[in-house]
Amino acid sequence: MSIHLPSRLRWGAAFVATLSLAVVVHILVVLAIPREVTHSAYTDAARFGPDRQFNLLPAVEAGAEPLPGLDPAMKHAACRYQLDDGPVLFTAAVPVPFWSIGLFNATGEVVYSLNNRTAGSDILSLLLITPQQLSILRENPPEDLDKLIVIETAATQGFALLRAFSPSPAKDLEVDLAMKTAFCGRFE
Repeated sequence: MSIHLPSRLRWGAAFVATLSLAVVVHILVVLAIPREVTHSAYTDAARFGPDRQFNLLPAVEAGAEPLPGLDPAMKHAACRYQLDDGPVLFTAAVPVPFWSIGLFNATGEVVYSLNNRTAGSDILSLLLITPQQLSILRENPPEDLDKLIVIETAATQGFALLRAFSPSPAKDLEVDLAMKTAFCGRFE
């Protein structure tokens, strides 16, 4: 015995079934994307030079950005780090009206951000450290610890992005040199 549904009900059921299938496929695709992405800003930053060193990035040009989301009006230097090797010290003296540093975990999420205006200084002096390393450091703190901005994080891998606004092409070489000589390394 077959059941005959009215035409409207059949079309409605087909529409609901199709819509439900589309929603399920959409959710599965969205959930699968992070596993299918073969690169990240963290892995891309490795192309520009060794870890624990600021590496000057090429100028930002439309369609050929060294890393995603960079401002073309700024100079950029990236430094990859692993806190398993110990705390990381970031220092820089960039002679420009505006500089900033962003610390990102390995997935590209911002861990911390600072600029010369919020730091209250033209000199960057920042220590990135895990909670365990900080407790060890507090047992025998160095004399100049109070001069550092200390950032505690559980993310043990990541990268720093130092950005500086170069006010004129005549200043570019000076800014490039300051970015290349910025320090990103082991805190002793």
